[in-house]
Amino acid sequence: MKNIFYVNGRINIKALIVFILIPLAVGALSGYISMSGEQVEYISPSFAPPDYVFPIVWTILYILMGIASYRVWMKRCSINYDQMALILYFIQLIFNFFWPIIFFKYGMFRFAFVWLLVLLVLVILTTIKFFQIDKKAGWLMIPYIIWLAFASILNYNIIKLN
Repeated sequence: MKNIFYVNGRINIKALIVFILIPLAVGALSGYISMSGEQVEYISPSFAPPDYVFPIVWTILYILMGIASYRVWMKRCSINYDQMALILYFIQLIFNFFWPIIFFKYGMFRFAFVWLLVLLVLVILTTIKFFQIDKKAGWLMIPYIIWLAFASILNYNIIKLN
């Protein structure tokens, strides 16, 4: 596992911590905003996981995303480095931040679905860029893509049920 933190034989603990804390903070703030106050009631599909699963999965995904972005940042001096990778990463984080607010706080299920599809495309593009720079970083993003695809199916079915 420690090999995942070393890039070109080096590790930068401060940067690693910052890059992990960024998506965790985005998720925590978004969750706080979307869950504070009144929330919209909705019917979930039968295959929806129990509520306690979501914060666990998202915490793991945010940590993996943080490690992936750290690895890409550490490769910034390499010949195949593309600045667009981290630009896309931070754009998708912004989209990630707003989806729960749109969905849970405002109950705009259709708009949230479209927003989620845009997020999924941004994450796929980010992952492609990450793979071009660092294979491990790319692989670390795959669970996020899978979860977003599942979330899209959930969101679509919630639209149908409500």
